[in-house]
Order: sequence, then structure tokens, then C-alpha cells
Amino acid sequence: MNTETLINLLASETVTTLYLTLVSTVAAYALGLPLGIILVLTDKDGIHPNKAINACLGIVINILRSVPFLILMVWMMPITRHLVGTATGNRGVIVPLVVAAAPFVARMVESSIKEVDHGIIEAAQSMGAPTGKIITKVMLGEARPSLLVGFAITITTILGYTAMAGFCGGGGLGKIAVNYGLYKYQTDIMSLSVILLVIIVQIFQEAGTRLARKFDKRL
Repeated sequence: MNTETLINLLASETVTTLYLTLVSTVAAYALGLPLGIILVLTDKDGIHPNKAINACLGIVINILRSVPFLILMVWMMPITRHLVGTATGNRGVIVPLVVAAAPFVARMVESSIKEVDHGIIEAAQSMGAPTGKIITKVMLGEARPSLLVGFAITITTILGYTAMAGFCGGGGLGKIAVNYGLYKYQTDIMSLSVILLVIIVQIFQEAGTRLARKFDKRL
């Protein structure tokens, strides 16, 4: 493979990796953020404690988190095919990516909100603030630095999942690593894809850390 072809291939698959990562992250937060909030609200120390809902939701989240991504992706193939019409390719990979990441997001959100001083929440309740305001202004507002750090961790985790998706027909840098490193024994091309993945992870992690510092009132 000549240099120009290699550069075009790496550039194209890098864009695909970013696309899969960002789309899956947005969808995972659309599901995981409300789940994390429900876990906090229904906790025994929450503002709307409900042992049954909290326990059932926690069990489902823990089960999904305990399944390795490759196994989850294979297990979900019939479901993915039913939802999006295919179980392979970029479109087929997004569904298991979201299902794998959403429980992780829920736990990250739960952990971040629980770091908020409970006295602030009680003060908002004593002033008659509605639940919606307490969630958006107090819980999420005060937990914003931790949530941003969690976002950086989540997006790098999903990025790692996209690399594994190459084993099931997904595109991106993981596909290059599988096709050229595993099947064709071209370790130099595989190494370049790994280096690009590491660079992308560092960029996302640094951006999340900087944003967290910017919004941290303690600093």
C-alpha cells in the first residue's frame, strides 16, 4: 500500500471512529442521564425514595454492565437487525454501543450527583423548589465538574468499544487493526491505527479535564 492510499484510509476510518463515538455517546447520555437521576431520586436518601424502583433499575444496570462488549454485541444481533435492519456495519454497531454505554453513564451520573452536598438539596427543598428545579439547578448544576470528568471517561470508554466493533463488521480504526493486523499481519498499519486511537483518547480526556476545572467553583 502506497503512502497516499494509507493516509486516505487512516483519515477516512478516523472520521468513522469519531462519528461512531460521538453519536453513540449522545444516545447513551440520552438514556443514561435520566436513569442516573432516577437512581438518585429513588435512593433511600433521595428526595423521592422508592426501594422497588431503585432495586429493579439497579439490577438491570448491573447486569448490562457485567456483560463484555463483544459478547453483548453478538447477543444483540437479532435485536439490532430488528431495530435498524442490519446487525453489521456502522449502523448495526451503534445499537450495542449505546446499550453497553448507557448503564455506564447512569452509574457515572449517579456517582457525580451523590457527591453534591446534601445540605444544599435540603435547603432547596425547604424553600419549596419543585423537583425539576432541584434536579436541573442544584443536582446537575453543582455536580457539573464531576459530570464533565465522567463525560470524558465515558467517551474514551465508548471509543474503546468502537475499536472492538471492528470484529463484527464495524468501521473505524478498529477495522484497520483487525483487517491489517490480525488477518494480513501488517503490524505497521495496525500500530498507526493504535497510535491514532491513543491520540484521540488523550484529546478527549484533556478537553474534559480542562472543562471540569473551568466550571469547578472550588477552584
